[in-house]
Amino acid sequence: MEMKLELVPVPVSDVDAAKAFYVDRVGFNLDHDHRVNDQIRFVQLTPPGSACSIAIGEGISQMAPGSQKGLQMVVNDVAALREVLASRGVEVSEVDHMAWGSFVFFSDPDGNTWSLQQLPPRS
Repeated sequence: MEMKLELVPVPVSDVDAAKAFYVDRVGFNLDHDHRVNDQIRFVQLTPPGSACSIAIGEGISQMAPGSQKGLQMVVNDVAALREVLASRGVEVSEVDHMAWGSFVFFSDPDGNTWSLQQLPPRS
């Protein structure tokens, strides 16, 4: 039986500011921005090439803004993506080279944390 992780909630305090950060600075695609009712707004964003999306909004998560820690994306060229993000105003770490890959770290405006991993060459 297959199981596919396709949506991860990311709790934010300001939906419009978070949407602008993820779309304009990080480069996610805006899939949906739908107000269901006065209490629920659902915004779905997907990293380019990813089968998994994130959801931000109002009334969709019990988590406190900034409490989602350690989200990770695998990328082909972490140094190049680091430069792109930095040029768009994202505060990103330097590239950290480890035996299991090279990493860059950043946070969204609420403090939800992300890492970008470039896998090491396979032998």
